[in-house]
Amino acid sequence: MKEQIEQLKREKNAVILAHYYVPGDVQEIADYVGDSFYLAKIAKQSMADIIVFCGVSFMGESAKILSPDKKVLMPDMSADCPMAHMASTGKIDEIRRQYDDLAVVCYINSTAELKCRSDVCVTSSNAVKIVKALSNKNIFFIPDGNLGRHVAEQVPEKNFIFNDGCCPIHAGISAQQLQAEKGKHPDALVLSHPECEKGVLALSDYIGSTAGIIDFAKNSNSDEFIICTENGIAYRLKADNPDKHFYFPAPCPCCRDMKLNSLENVLTCLMNETNTVEISEDVRRKALIPLDRMLELAK
Repeated sequence: MKEQIEQLKREKNAVILAHYYVPGDVQEIADYVGDSFYLAKIAKQSMADIIVFCGVSFMGESAKILSPDKKVLMPDMSADCPMAHMASTGKIDEIRRQYDDLAVVCYINSTAELKCRSDVCVTSSNAVKIVKALSNKNIFFIPDGNLGRHVAEQVPEKNFIFNDGCCPIHAGISAQQLQAEKGKHPDALVLSHPECEKGVLALSDYIGSTAGIIDFAKNSNSDEFIICTENGIAYRLKADNPDKHFYFPAPCPCCRDMKLNSLENVLTCLMNETNTVEISEDVRRKALIPLDRMLELAK
């Protein structure tokens, strides 16, 4: 299958992008592996005719919004992100009526519809930088409340309005589970994603994006880490640090949607050019504005 995929990539001028949370064998055959911010930049810069996006639906949508002339394929069209839907356009309108000098800041983990109603997009790796750069005093942060609160702590000069959305995987990691793992590995450093609950973040030695966690582990002198994010990151952590040890709180955090990506459906969608991401031009143009603003402010 890997040989077939490589041949098809050459024949069709295709590129495979994969998020750190997809299975390891899919990361292995990808041309680029990264977090959502990195992959969004690659999608826009790529000279490929076809992008196979191994991730979940909002990622494929973002690639299509940024690169309308490219054909964007998803290995499994049912791979979705529950949090991406956890805000409503009605709530956005309500908050806009209540607050002057407001910026609707939309985590990239969101649907194209929500991006259309937002002023700027952010990722976990650039949210603090972008919010600080905004002139607006009031920030409505959607859809993830946990990330919003984490950003707010670092930008106290702004007034934040929080949404009640969350990532079920990250929010499912409890402080009690983390404490139990720390009891087993008392010398391990705790590296956590900011989508986790406040109690988990309070026990962490480092808080950052998936890319940030990977960089921290690689550059750290420590050789033991407890990782509070989705377990797909283990593939890269172990590849970069074969002599270091990585543990996850039990039960091991696993996103079933990310795991829907497989070598089989990568091959099938590339061979048949199926599962194409389609977005109306009106939606694409509106959603492009906050994405382009993110890329500009994050430079």
